[in-house]
Amino acid sequence: MPRPTMEDVAARAGVSRALVSLVMRNSPKVSDHRRRAVLQAAEDLGYQPHFMARSLASRTSNIVGVMVSDLRNAFFADVVEGMDAAAQEAGLELILNTGCRSANRERTALASLLAFRPGGIILLSPVLPAASIRDAAARCPVVLVSRSSSIAQVDTVNDDGELGAALAVDHLVALGHRRIVHLDGGAAFAAGQRRKGYTAAMVRHGLEPMVIAGEHTDEAGAAAVRKLLNIFTPDTFPTALVCGNDFSAVGAMSALGEAGLRVPENVSVVGYDNTSFAALRNVALTTIDQPRTRIGRLAVEALTERLREERTEPVRKRLEPALIVRATTAPPRG
Repeated sequence: MPRPTMEDVAARAGVSRALVSLVMRNSPKVSDHRRRAVLQAAEDLGYQPHFMARSLASRTSNIVGVMVSDLRNAFFADVVEGMDAAAQEAGLELILNTGCRSANRERTALASLLAFRPGGIILLSPVLPAASIRDAAARCPVVLVSRSSSIAQVDTVNDDGELGAALAVDHLVALGHRRIVHLDGGAAFAAGQRRKGYTAAMVRHGLEPMVIAGEHTDEAGAAAVRKLLNIFTPDTFPTALVCGNDFSAVGAMSALGEAGLRVPENVSVVGYDNTSFAALRNVALTTIDQPRTRIGRLAVEALTERLREERTEPVRKRLEPALIVRATTAPPRG
């Protein structure tokens, strides 16, 4: 069966195509009687508005393109949940894809989203070069989550990563830890902020910082622990790990278990993000909380202000993280 068109709906409802278009755009210029007739005809025919065509035919669009850095990371799922709620309230439609933490893949993903002529783009922790973001911002408003920008057409929503990492170090030092290692998150913007906060806090406490390069993945967390096992003897092994995110922390705990080290009896572990799985009973991860759904809401609200209120000045949202203490941290033995 061919896809039903707006003309088919108009013929079934006995109205003009222009009136059907007004109904589909939720225009207040249509009477309740005719609106009901059009919606009933659309339901009978199984008609759904073609958002791409609507964008091409109009100078405005209710499509928001969203590029997610890593579909495996639960942090992004929580952020998108907040975005979806705000988008529903604003009458916007989200289209999602992913760049798989690769700059080349992200360029392709961004080009695909721009092909929909969206009203705006939201990029979640992109590793794209600034020039690519600038080019996209010249075509439509852009919001960056977990990355900063000085481009006037780009809004940003971030947490204070330096403060968050410092909270983790302060918590471990208060428990009595001195050999505290940071498992780095690699090239991600958030990783740099957290690394900086960790290093500053260690120096403030008169301790020697040590950073193990990695990524925000469970594989990288496990690999970092294996590297530490090759560097240190059992007597000098770090008593605590500050991980780049929760995903890395879970990988680190898995590798510690494989090596016969117990958490937190032998090694305390702190994650970052407070993702949904961190609170699971069998994980119970001490972590740094980012208000994830609020971050998603703020991103959509910033975009809506650009689209509906014609705001031109950039918005820079910076949220304060908080320490969530669970079962993976304890005083060091001895």
